[in-house]
Amino acid sequence: CLATLRVKNFFLTSNPNLPSFSLKPLPLLISPTYSLGRFTSSPGENAFQVKITAPDEQFTRVGVQVLDRKDGSFLVRYRMYASYKNLKIEVKTGDKHVAKSPYILKGPVYHENCDCPQEESSAWLEEMNCPQIIPQIQRDLANFPIVDPDKIAEEIPQRFGQRQSLCHYTIKDNEVYIKTYGEHVGFRIFMDAILLSLTRKVKMPDVEFFVNLGDWPLEKRKSPQNLHPIFSWCGSSESKDIVMPTYDLTDSVLETMGRVSLDMMSVQANTGPSWEDKNTTAFWRGRDSRKERLELVKLSRKYPEIIDAAFTNFFFFKHDESLYGPIVKHISFFDFFKYKYQINIDGTVAAYRLPYLLAGNSVVLKQDSIYYEHFYNELQPWKHYIPFKGDLSDLLEKLQWAKEHDEEAKNIAKSGQEFARNNLMGDHIFCYYFKLFQEYASLQVSEPKIRDGMEKVQQPDDDLFPCTCHRKKAKDEL
Repeated sequence: CLATLRVKNFFLTSNPNLPSFSLKPLPLLISPTYSLGRFTSSPGENAFQVKITAPDEQFTRVGVQVLDRKDGSFLVRYRMYASYKNLKIEVKTGDKHVAKSPYILKGPVYHENCDCPQEESSAWLEEMNCPQIIPQIQRDLANFPIVDPDKIAEEIPQRFGQRQSLCHYTIKDNEVYIKTYGEHVGFRIFMDAILLSLTRKVKMPDVEFFVNLGDWPLEKRKSPQNLHPIFSWCGSSESKDIVMPTYDLTDSVLETMGRVSLDMMSVQANTGPSWEDKNTTAFWRGRDSRKERLELVKLSRKYPEIIDAAFTNFFFFKHDESLYGPIVKHISFFDFFKYKYQINIDGTVAAYRLPYLLAGNSVVLKQDSIYYEHFYNELQPWKHYIPFKGDLSDLLEKLQWAKEHDEEAKNIAKSGQEFARNNLMGDHIFCYYFKLFQEYASLQVSEPKIRDGMEKVQQPDDDLFPCTCHRKKAKDEL
């Protein structure tokens, strides 16, 4: 589970109904208010010091990171490498405790690899503050009033198994089983990881489903009859796949503080200069995975004072340096935010960098597209981003508008950032996956089965810091 503690007007509150946690990591949001009013800019990245210890233990194996969001608020995340009876969190400024620090998290508090699921899913959903309804899930599942596990177990491999990369999963008694189809199934590691993580945290429903590991959505039948439910990381207006959070966003949640690259928390502390000090050239870097990207780079070479776009790699098209210029070196994603305008343009499908771009404090100009991630339908053009046409014909016009309406563009950037903070953090991703599988499971007309050829997906070896699960299974009702 993920929990968020908020310091507001110097009072720290936490959910009293959380007797135990399984954390990775737990973000602590500090939004201090002094007599001068709430901060609107950073008081300095070293303004607060956070220490986390286990009072009952001689040693505490907890990694802590303080992230200054530069807007007067801080994220403090920590990752536990062992489980503890209780945790003590001290938040100080200088040598003085903030508000009611120290705070005690009464446990047991479980680390990520501890296999100790909450037996009551309703209690877990409440503790996680998961929404009752997620509109995208409702839209996707509306195409499948019933799901017959026996039927899809036979028909989907016949239809897609020979030419696609598929995983056939069954979750039974909170254990995960898999059978793969196709040659390129390496990306199953992302799906394995989120399923195992969920089953360590909460009792999952028995469910059987197929995951598409490829880029493109698969179910393109227009007739509502004989549609096959396929779970994919990307959807499109021309397909009926059931959309999940992308593998990259999922991995960033599971591996936060363990990833070398960016994640949804670290990006919030690396958003570059203030709005007024950003470079006013629009920015893009990437590979040649779509024709419109070629046009973007050509546009940049024609108007270099307006757009800075260049390729870091060529794979799909022939590299004509006279048209597209030289291949440039990769730069840190955090350096993107030195620029005020971020261009988001499709790759093979949707560009999976959009969550991170939104979390920054630059304004996103997003290409109109048939492709979408799990959250796109909740985004509003001109509120969270500036739209431009799929063929880029009005991109220069939209950039000119942004330059002439600087305050409006700044507000759009802020709204996009707030959307990312409120909808794309770790707890939201866990909620989305669980609600998706829970609601899909309710459509099944027969019991999911562990099919011939399936193998069990093993939980990670936890011998280094073994844990003892103190949860008691709910008693069966008479």
